Amino acid sequence: MSATVDFYLARAAESALAATETELANVRERCLRSEAVWRVMADRQSDVEKMKERNALEKAQRNLVTGG
Repeated sequence: MSATVDFYLARAAESALAATETELANVRERCLRSEAVWRVMADRQSDVEKMKERNALEKAQRNLVTGG
């Protein structure tokens, strides 16, 4: 299974919810750190997807120009 932005954002939301539901400060801090990391991974995956789209578009444009 390849990870998607939605997958990462869902995990971030779960971590945020867990942080609000716990009474233990150390668990809350761990959940908030986890949320932050999931959001970073979502941002990175989004950047990768945008780069792939951009590369595919550039390749298609080159093929139109060169007839390939």
